[in-house]
Amino acid sequence: MTHRWKPSVTVAAVIERDGRYLLIEEHTPEGLRLNNPAGHLEPGESLVQACAREALEETAHAFTPDSLVGVYLARFQRPTATDPTEQDITYLRFAFAGSVGALQADRPLDEGIVRVCWLSLEEVRASVDRHRSPLVLQCIEDHAHPRRHPLTLLHTHPSINGDG
Repeated sequence: MTHRWKPSVTVAAVIERDGRYLLIEEHTPEGLRLNNPAGHLEPGESLVQACAREALEETAHAFTPDSLVGVYLARFQRPTATDPTEQDITYLRFAFAGSVGALQADRPLDEGIVRVCWLSLEEVRASVDRHRSPLVLQCIEDHAHPRRHPLTLLHTHPSINGDG
């Protein structure tokens, strides 16, 4: 029997307001890192639903995706404490632009999230050594050089929601 390779599907919100980008600072095995509000696609949800959920959980801001910024493929490798061989994960990331709501101050942030910060494009570029992955800056650069694709490019079959 052969092993079937499965990339990890993630979503990311590229949120810009008044020339500043919303990033989260989070604990990682490599220390505190900056990231786009992002996370994994979960069973029973569309990519758009996953992005809205992750943004709310990580930032306490409602987010409504209205366009696709891009689709990204990246490989991440790191040695693990329990296994001297490297952890090797390929991520397939769907990044979305959209509108952001007001801060829901009473809503707790996901575990591991230290804070939410708004950074200018120059500040994002200057902090690249603190980014969780190279995709953080790539998604923001693509957003800044208006790359937008209609959400109609994405199709979620009703079977995902148990309707088909």
